[in-house]
Amino acid sequence: MFGFYIKKAFFDGWDNFIQLVLQNIIYIVFFLLIVGSVVVFGDNMALFLPAAIAIIFLFCLSMGGTSSVVYNWSEYKSETWRPFMKGVGRNIRHSMVFFLCLMVLFLLFFLVIPFYLSFNNIVGTIFGVMMVWLSVFLLLVLPYYFPLMNLLPGDGPFKTLKKCFIVAGDNIGYTIMLLLHNLVDIVLTVVTMGLLPGWCGLMLGGQDMMKLLMKKYDWIEENPDKNRKEMDWSEILYDEKETLGPRSFKNMIFPWK
Repeated sequence: MFGFYIKKAFFDGWDNFIQLVLQNIIYIVFFLLIVGSVVVFGDNMALFLPAAIAIIFLFCLSMGGTSSVVYNWSEYKSETWRPFMKGVGRNIRHSMVFFLCLMVLFLLFFLVIPFYLSFNNIVGTIFGVMMVWLSVFLLLVLPYYFPLMNLLPGDGPFKTLKKCFIVAGDNIGYTIMLLLHNLVDIVLTVVTMGLLPGWCGLMLGGQDMMKLLMKKYDWIEENPDKNRKEMDWSEILYDEKETLGPRSFKNMIFPWK
């Protein structure tokens, strides 16, 4: 399954190469705005923090738009900018909850964990380590958030977040695989200065993984009498493989053919 996931994530991005780069430019701008705020405001936290929070909030709103874009690409549709604009408004509640999750992560990393570790005793260390693991688990869970929102549009933002924890806990192996895939993507993103695969590529990878995992749950629902060990991924992913089709070097150069 993971091999097909890598193939699908790559070609979903490759088939929308130019639009992927253009989407990533949006997030490069947000990064530059954060850097600019550091330069302009320096140590003046009273000015820097509100500016940074506002930029991160707009960043999360943009993710609501990009999530609609990568959902289209995952479904083999190439439309980009209309879904982006509609997604920003339609997904605003989910984007706001995602923003709150990021704020919780920042508080954990920069306030709560240092606070407990500053105790310099066993109690502080225990609580500090607990907060580290909570942060790590939240980082593992959040890549599923917008993909689940797209696949289960009837759920509210907190219900979506709850299901993210369930999916991550039920698919530890695939969640770790997604983490490793994202780490590689982050390295490539740094090398290409944010252009490829970039933040949009990371979101596309999460969307593709969630789509394949949902097919597993469809199989479980359709085969309630069968054990999970009997799952045949080649059977589960048959239609998806047929839709993606055999890809070659020629397909990469001439995706419209």
